[in-house]
Amino acid sequence: MKYISTRGNAPAKTFTEILLGGLAPDGGLYLPEQYPQVTREELDAWRNLSYADLAFAVLSKFATDIPAADLKAIVSKTYTAEVYGNGRPDSNAADITPLRKLSEGVFIQELSNGPTLAFKDMAMQLLGNLFEYALAKQNEELNILGATSGDTGSAAEYAMRGKRGIRVFMLSPNGKMSAFQRAQMYSLQDPNIHNIAINGFFDDAQDMVKAVSNDHAYKAAHKIGTVNSINWGRVSAQIVYYFKGYFAATKSNDEQVAFSVPSGNFGNICAGHIARMMGLPIGQLILATNENDVLDEFFRTGIYRPRGTAHTYETSSPSMDISKASNFERFVFDLVGRDGAKVREFWSKVDAGATPDAPAFDIKHTPYWDALPKFHFSSGKSSHQDRLKTIREIWEEYGVMIDTHTADGLKVGLEQRRPSLPLICLETALPAKFAETIREALGREPERPESMVGIEDLPQRVEVMDADVVKLKSYISANLG
Repeated sequence: MKYISTRGNAPAKTFTEILLGGLAPDGGLYLPEQYPQVTREELDAWRNLSYADLAFAVLSKFATDIPAADLKAIVSKTYTAEVYGNGRPDSNAADITPLRKLSEGVFIQELSNGPTLAFKDMAMQLLGNLFEYALAKQNEELNILGATSGDTGSAAEYAMRGKRGIRVFMLSPNGKMSAFQRAQMYSLQDPNIHNIAINGFFDDAQDMVKAVSNDHAYKAAHKIGTVNSINWGRVSAQIVYYFKGYFAATKSNDEQVAFSVPSGNFGNICAGHIARMMGLPIGQLILATNENDVLDEFFRTGIYRPRGTAHTYETSSPSMDISKASNFERFVFDLVGRDGAKVREFWSKVDAGATPDAPAFDIKHTPYWDALPKFHFSSGKSSHQDRLKTIREIWEEYGVMIDTHTADGLKVGLEQRRPSLPLICLETALPAKFAETIREALGREPERPESMVGIEDLPQRVEVMDADVVKLKSYISANLG
């Protein structure tokens, strides 16, 4: 299988050729030339597979240049009860992503039982092992540059710490994440891990990563790669749990389901979109935003209006405090019939900067608006008061404690779901990561795994920096020894 750029001006490449990179040379994102199709016979055969075996089956359709035995060994090493046993004590670690039933037809799929208690571990642990494999094959080194709004950073650092030939430079918005999220990252003392707190928002950090990635000479000279969800390896790994959740919630492959997905950078729900395009019977993809509702606005109105730092809200679901969703470009590429020229036109306007009064683009009066329903998206938004209410209701009714982002997903999912479809809400993180809001909602502390007790009291190591690409490049260059 070969991969092409959403902007249409880059040569097709293999899975391993794009694995260590990020953006395509033309500034676009990689996608398969065509989505592999899953037959009914394959769905039937996959229904009762273990998570590791299912991951092998799904990823074999994408990583066609990795020998089957090697890919099998990588996924078997990744998806184990030992790696995913760090979450709630009542979780069945062997299931990796167990489904928790709340009521008839309403489920939460647990994706936060990995080392950093967030769904990002599902892909990042695999990516760490894939990187190590590919670098060893090529006798190369890699300097990973990433940006995080809360969970990607810790998941990447825990997956890459101590890995041979890999250094991590992770940008995060200074003071904008929860104390727990900051402690998870900044307390790591591994010499190959570098945390950089940017004075600004996530979008500022993400723009810096893209700027470095688009400096092709610097990127090549300094062996820069990425683990943000612009990396195709991340998205492909996330496709797997949509299949697993579907099989767990249904008895037959004749049934359809709805997935509700808390969405900031569009990476998680992009994986669901691709799973549906492959043939998984998803009847509805429900996109849930917080007060930063750029994506909800698009799916309701056809207007895409990314907002700058001045118009991005700080909320109690901080991992979704994003107003410029990188992965959205992958979906728009499909929406416009895979027309790279049209994506280039749209994203030249995105990159030029939209304002609250001037959208980057509007598809309402184009044929693309008429094509949107066939992708089965619904959307909605959630506020701080909605989060508190949902957390209280789920706790009081079911004795289940959820985090703020999962609360956004449940609130919007229950509003938007078609009654005929079972609803699977994708869990984002464990509530321990957002103790302040849990205390406000429930008047008690969230439980946390023993390994994370007192993490906020550990010494922290972080470099604070303005949103200055020149300073960032200098810092990276100075820390490659």
